[in-house]
Amino acid sequence: MFKRTLEKTLRKAAGQFPVVTVTGPRQSGKTTLVKTVFGNYEYVSLELPDQRRFALDDARGFLAQFKGPVILDEAQRAPELFSYIQVLVDERPGEKGRFILTGSQNFLLLQSVSQSLAGRCAVLHLLPFSLAELSRREPLSFETFDPAPHEAAAFPAPASLSLEDVLYSGFYPRIHDQKLSPGDWLPNYYQTYLERDVRNVLNVGDIEAFGTFVRLCAGRSGQLLSLSGLASDAGISHATARRWLSVLEASFIVALLRPHHANFGKRLIKSPKLYFLDSGLLCYLLRIGSPRDLDHRAERGAVFESFVVSEIMKNFLHRGIQPPLSFWRDSAGHEVDVIIEIGRRRIPIEAKSGRTVASDFLDPLLYWRKISGNHQPGSEPSILVYGGDRSFTRNGISVLPWFAF
Repeated sequence: MFKRTLEKTLRKAAGQFPVVTVTGPRQSGKTTLVKTVFGNYEYVSLELPDQRRFALDDARGFLAQFKGPVILDEAQRAPELFSYIQVLVDERPGEKGRFILTGSQNFLLLQSVSQSLAGRCAVLHLLPFSLAELSRREPLSFETFDPAPHEAAAFPAPASLSLEDVLYSGFYPRIHDQKLSPGDWLPNYYQTYLERDVRNVLNVGDIEAFGTFVRLCAGRSGQLLSLSGLASDAGISHATARRWLSVLEASFIVALLRPHHANFGKRLIKSPKLYFLDSGLLCYLLRIGSPRDLDHRAERGAVFESFVVSEIMKNFLHRGIQPPLSFWRDSAGHEVDVIIEIGRRRIPIEAKSGRTVASDFLDPLLYWRKISGNHQPGSEPSILVYGGDRSFTRNGISVLPWFAF
């Protein structure tokens, strides 16, 4: 069993709040995590029709059956419960960790939390495995990152997995726990997502048009988002494209990276960039048929960049921190893939899928150093993550292998 980075934060939150909510995509490991951490709690899944009906018909009676703390799985399926939970926790405000809630529809769950449990509930997010979790090590600390040279041995790669294997397989726990074929599991996962979440829960009427929309989004992963162009290509209205994109965000399929606000003399691009949060699902949607295919596909760079952005997001989310991420791009086309802001510290990161470091790989970071005022190498960390396996420093830039995050 793989230890989840979020476990420490989850235990801490349960010692501080009467209610803790763990949200994330389906099959990201939420139920396994909360059952592991709170093994002595009662457990009920509101996916079960009889339990859901009990909760909807008689919320007081449903909650009264629990004599101690309880895990309510897929709690968004019975939103009426939240008002009753509020009353119960207000009656005994000193009791911490009384209710552990999980859910897969982020916007439905958080809407209920914000309406009834504001100030009483900690909200945590669990994405699929991170590479650090698969490698059974602590994640890289950006807060204490030292730009001095690093040894590649400090970043052990997952046993017997190549970069192409990792990108193609993705990180959903069941693939790795049960050693399932990504080519078999991911299509079923995606179809279940369309049927259960999109059609039945999120009320998207035309499921075929939505499927086309998702694949068009996959083709734009790592690119600036043009909602108008996306809507036109999908044959839908701008308003529908915006709503469907919010569905993908709410169900943790995609994330939008906002542009960095600092203007260093040139007009900045204001559109966000679109990223898929699991490289395996992205490969499936792009119809990449095997790990070997990645070597010959033009989308390899976009898949790798999406992988890097997702790993950085997991690094923060799995420690209970909202990811302080953005990207920087000006109207002349200069761009840095990711900017991490921690206090006054800004860490620029470039992602390149090549196995060797070409000289132009460093150009975006050198340009950033020049225009941002960090003229001295090492004054602030700069990171190039690439598809190779060595770790070294060049021109004051930390070059890290793909498995460092």
